[in-house]
Amino acid sequence: MPALICVARIGAAHGVRGAVKLWTFTEDPFAVKRYGPLLSKDGRRQFELAQVREAKDHLVATFKGVTTRDEAERLNGIELYVSRDKLPATDEHEYYHADLIGLDAVTTDGDALGRVLAIHNFGAGDIIEIAPLKGATMLLPFTNAVVPEVDLAGGRVVIALPQEIEGDKDEDPTTSRPGEGRDP
Repeated sequence: MPALICVARIGAAHGVRGAVKLWTFTEDPFAVKRYGPLLSKDGRRQFELAQVREAKDHLVATFKGVTTRDEAERLNGIELYVSRDKLPATDEHEYYHADLIGLDAVTTDGDALGRVLAIHNFGAGDIIEIAPLKGATMLLPFTNAVVPEVDLAGGRVVIALPQEIEGDKDEDPTTSRPGEGRDP
């Protein structure tokens, strides 16, 4: 089975006739209707959209076979997926998260660094999460400066590790407080 990509998440019931709030993760929110049946994460359940309309910051949708509020409430929280091959091709330097997860991460010198675990966005830009061969997980900015090369065909991303900023070595952190200067 081809990789599945999450394109939406079902929210709370909306009204009494089986409608739900639908949060989409596609550039065009209405694209979810064009992908055909949507699948649950395990691929066992199919959901076919009957109607979709725009709301304030989400869509309101009905699914075929869901006609009551109780049925709609049972769908709350289900993530909806489509097969990767149903999605449009990406532009240069654009990637689906699923295409990046699992790639090997190497340094600019070609040394093995680890594997890509996830791509996050906490509101200040994309973050690439790397599981190193040893040590703690690394969260790095997913920028051209830090990730200068993505080689999907080669199964790897090149990471230019940022330089660490060294602190003042002779300062005792237990005796000074932020904003206080040191005596001359």
